[in-house]
Amino acid sequence: MLNYALLFFIVAIVAAVFGFGGIAAGAASIAKVLFFVFLVLAVLSLIRGMMR
Repeated sequence: MLNYALLFFIVAIVAAVFGFGGIAAGAASIAKVLFFVFLVLAVLSLIRGMMR
């Protein structure tokens, strides 16, 4: 999932460089959502691993 967040971040940067503001904003927001989902899942996995 972190790979997809990184991919959308790169797409956002490339789109911003070429002047596609709407596409860049959309890709950046998707990257943010995927990153935070990854972060929550990583923390939950860490907590679950510490319980065992």
